[in-house]
Amino acid sequence: MTIKQLIETTTPLSVTGNDTLEVTGIEIDSRRVTTGNAFVAMRGTQVDGHQFIAKAIELGATCIICETLPETLAEGVTYVVYESTETAVGPLATHYYGDPTQRMKLIGVTGTNGKTTIATLLYQMFRKFGYKAGLCSTVCNYIDGKAVPTECTTPDPITLNRLLGQMADEGCQYAFMEVSSHSVVQHRIGGLTFAGGLFTNLTRDHLDYHKTFEAYRDAKKGFFDMLPKEAFAITNADDKNGMFMVQNTKATVKTYAQRTIADFKARILEEGFEGMDLTVDGREVFVQFVGRFNVSNLLAVYGAAVMLGHEPEEVLVALSTLKPVNGRFEAIRSREGVTAIVDYAHTPDALVNVLTTINEVLQKKGECWTVCGAGGNRDKGKRPLMAQEAVKNSDRVIITSDNPRNEDPQDIINDMLAGLTDEQRRTVLTIVDRREAIRTACMMARPGDVILVAGKGHEDYQIIQGVKHHFDDHEVIRECFEH
Repeated sequence: MTIKQLIETTTPLSVTGNDTLEVTGIEIDSRRVTTGNAFVAMRGTQVDGHQFIAKAIELGATCIICETLPETLAEGVTYVVYESTETAVGPLATHYYGDPTQRMKLIGVTGTNGKTTIATLLYQMFRKFGYKAGLCSTVCNYIDGKAVPTECTTPDPITLNRLLGQMADEGCQYAFMEVSSHSVVQHRIGGLTFAGGLFTNLTRDHLDYHKTFEAYRDAKKGFFDMLPKEAFAITNADDKNGMFMVQNTKATVKTYAQRTIADFKARILEEGFEGMDLTVDGREVFVQFVGRFNVSNLLAVYGAAVMLGHEPEEVLVALSTLKPVNGRFEAIRSREGVTAIVDYAHTPDALVNVLTTINEVLQKKGECWTVCGAGGNRDKGKRPLMAQEAVKNSDRVIITSDNPRNEDPQDIINDMLAGLTDEQRRTVLTIVDRREAIRTACMMARPGDVILVAGKGHEDYQIIQGVKHHFDDHEVIRECFEH
């Protein structure tokens, strides 16, 4: 592909140099540039890519896509100027990788909680239906059955389009992806065409980036605003922001709910830690999931599958065979009758959802222990709220480290404790070392008790003072139970 072909679907302000040069790749990280690449200089939140134009040229870039021309232009290099490279990079990457979303159906899932579960279950379900499918999620990306490691919920536009392009090239007919609020406002999904979008729920999260709840909410809504009229938009009518999300969408709107009138409805008949008996649109089904929040997740999956052309009975049969996603309400049982639940809950609302479910199943026949912390270098405002909800909904609480990142773990714990009264603080244990915190809960819990280990879920690492260490809640729990 030549530079002229690369930019033909966009409108640059100017082109300086030879636009017939071949482009061998497109990058936004100057360190990854190789000979013949186009380097996109983006003004990020931390650094300005324009500072690395000279480095990209040194490594072989022959096309520079930027917002401001450098003072000195290098010989043999073509410069393409856009008003905003952040807006332009998505369409450029989509075009370079063969417009993958014109070759398969892409479904996006957004909201605060439930994105990973819904996207992953849709991916698993459609593979059970016999389709080749792809997944882009917080836990792992998949090109049909091949795992591709992931570093964030929604990758940068070039990584994302490269991944989607590989899915399309390998014959995937569907792709399911989590859509983060960051990816909407940073135009990471620009250039992609979605066949459908799903909204889960909205609670406080990422205010360290968005600053206000309204800005966070509007970022999520922006995803539905961009859906084409041929797409569908499925929203959670039980959430107070559910209908707000779709009020300006051009897509066909469908709703799901447990408590209100909706297109897709469900209610719990019976539940235990092994699963639930449900009625979904009047049909009974047993699923291997627990909790009202998972009923909502399963309804979203059901609705999307029906909207994608599958019969309700066929979808329910598939639902009954699916298992919880790694780190999402995963139960581990000891020989002595103690149950540990590993869950990614890292917001106040997610913590309430999981603890409510545990207490509903426990029915006061045992005690609920909660081991939780809060991430470093993230929204500090939710830390005291996390502690409040843990104490309010648990019999015993141990506050510990999550991913401290570059913060002092004790400072994070102190921020959490600030949300408690003096009396509540006296009932809470604080153990900075997460391994020791989990061990303590496992040793003190009695048969019939449930231990919630919250915050990290699928993650198999801890970041302490910027250094990544191996750490897996599942492994620690199993070690404790074995000994």
